[in-house]
Amino acid sequence: MSRGVSMQKNRKIFIIGDSAFAEIAFELFSHDSDYEVVGFSVEAEYLKQDFLFGLPVVPFETVETVFDPAEVEFYAAITYGAMNRLRTRLYQGAKAKGFRPASYISSRAFVWRNVKVGEHCFIFENNTVQPFCKIGDNVVLWSGNHIGHHSVIENNCFVASQVVVSGYCNIGQNTFLGVNATVANNVNVGADNWIGMNASIGKSTGDNLIFKGSQAEQARLTALRYFKVEDDVDGVA
Repeated sequence: MSRGVSMQKNRKIFIIGDSAFAEIAFELFSHDSDYEVVGFSVEAEYLKQDFLFGLPVVPFETVETVFDPAEVEFYAAITYGAMNRLRTRLYQGAKAKGFRPASYISSRAFVWRNVKVGEHCFIFENNTVQPFCKIGDNVVLWSGNHIGHHSVIENNCFVASQVVVSGYCNIGQNTFLGVNATVANNVNVGADNWIGMNASIGKSTGDNLIFKGSQAEQARLTALRYFKVEDDVDGVA
């Protein structure tokens, strides 16, 4: 049974991309927004199918001849490739063609009333965005993040799942925050930072830096030997 929110479809949108993110965007726009998805678009050299979910996939170079910029909005469902530059380029390219950028904020996200959210953003379910935060343009907040009060996520950032950004932080433009990354209070993360999975950032950073998270150490014993599991055990009592 679908748990989506029933909404009247009074706006139209096409999705740039045909990857997993594009498929997810189609599902969420279709069942948790007032947008009707009318098609997809990819750059001609990457066009490998004519239809997706029964809707046309058209070359981005000529997309304005198929979808009317006066009637159809767009969302570029692109992840963090080239430090978010690919999504940014397609977002800016579609705007240059006269299309208006759309945003998606899940009905299951908590975004406080005075949070400022820019254009062309995608905020998944179970995000908590506390009072006085500012989310820039072209930002993706994947599932389950905590953005603390008075914090700023600048343009073109991608925040993966279960990230904690504490209060009074500033995340510089184009930055990527990996799964389970943590940023402490009053920290400024520079532009173009790659914050890896499980990384903890306790002090401010410069621009164009990589921070690797900790990798769990492999034990010498195998799992079966540690738990004394015999190979010929047929079942569990």
